[in-house]
Amino acid sequence: MNEENSKRIWTYMQEAGDKLVGKLPPSWQHPKGRNPYAHVAICVKGHFGQSYKDIPDEKLQEVLDYIDYLAENPS
Repeated sequence: MNEENSKRIWTYMQEAGDKLVGKLPPSWQHPKGRNPYAHVAICVKGHFGQSYKDIPDEKLQEVLDYIDYLAENPS
């Protein structure tokens, strides 16, 4: 991913994390609460099989749509 798109996705991921603050269900693995920013980053990496920086530019809209999905469907 080029630098401009990488920055755009990072900002979008942060905004999604902001929307998820306090909305993620509790987990026994996170007794002090879940980190919504880490949740978004881990989900993106798991879904696409690589870090957001390594995803091809052609998938930019697909990544943004997936991040929207995560923000709308806390899990």
